[in-house]
Amino acid sequence: MPRPVWTGAISFGLVTIPIKVTAATEDHSIRFHQYHLEDMARVRTKKICEVEDREVSNVEIGKGYEVSKDTVVAISDDELRDIPLPTAKAIEIVAFVPYESIDPIQIGEGYYLETDGQVATKPYVLLRQALERNSKAAIAKFAWHGRERLGLLRVVENAIALHALKWPDEIRSPETLAPKPAEITDKEVDEAILLIDSMTLEEPIADADWATDRYTDALADVIKAKAAGKKLPTAEAEEAPAGQVVDLMAALEQSVQKARESRGEGERADVHELKPKKTAKKAPAKKATAKKATKRTPTGKAKPA
Repeated sequence: MPRPVWTGAISFGLVTIPIKVTAATEDHSIRFHQYHLEDMARVRTKKICEVEDREVSNVEIGKGYEVSKDTVVAISDDELRDIPLPTAKAIEIVAFVPYESIDPIQIGEGYYLETDGQVATKPYVLLRQALERNSKAAIAKFAWHGRERLGLLRVVENAIALHALKWPDEIRSPETLAPKPAEITDKEVDEAILLIDSMTLEEPIADADWATDRYTDALADVIKAKAAGKKLPTAEAEEAPAGQVVDLMAALEQSVQKARESRGEGERADVHELKPKKTAKKAPAKKATAKKATKRTPTGKAKPA
């Protein structure tokens, strides 16, 4: 069970809902440490005071803000906790909006909100059902990690999720990045739509056969092989392309045909004759990767634990 990363309350008008905040996602990436390759000893990062030229402990280290080149203001954790901010211990709902009106670029990391005590159950369920029935999301403000943040509350199954949002002035304008106007024919648009239709999923993403992290699986295989002293796995030879396609229309037609063949749909249909067609669910081709611990030998080579 994941540990709560924050506790406080949802402020909903005059209603207060005590809650705990828990991360909604988990990172399965394989992480590395730094080692001295000659003897495989762990390399550590030391914190050195540049004035005294010595290593300092964590109890000697604090936060500071450089006001000018010669002036640094020290700020303690207690001073940060005591900032007179209404949202310091509350997620304050300030407005309700249609969920689809939120720009996905604004949406950040996600968290689940769980009730903190029996007294929170009824107002929590009330807020969840009201959001669900009204098809709305709540915009909220809360203080976290040394700053006030904007948040989005939405219903996820039987729970309420909190997403951190970027402030409007943190979103860059895409105007300078947009390409110059280009002439596109109706036939090219029709073919692009046909390609989109042929690649459209009718099942949840989690059930798709490609919804696996192949890099992490392959990296785990490399680590297991090295730990066991076996030959490293090699990549399969990729199928050589039939030839370079320089015509956009030809590229679209070939892409549609390839997508249809991968779904077992045979010959392509004419754009105007295409009808939505349900495809059978494919069983996920997920590979369970066994993680094996390793021990370091005096020579620096790893062997199975």
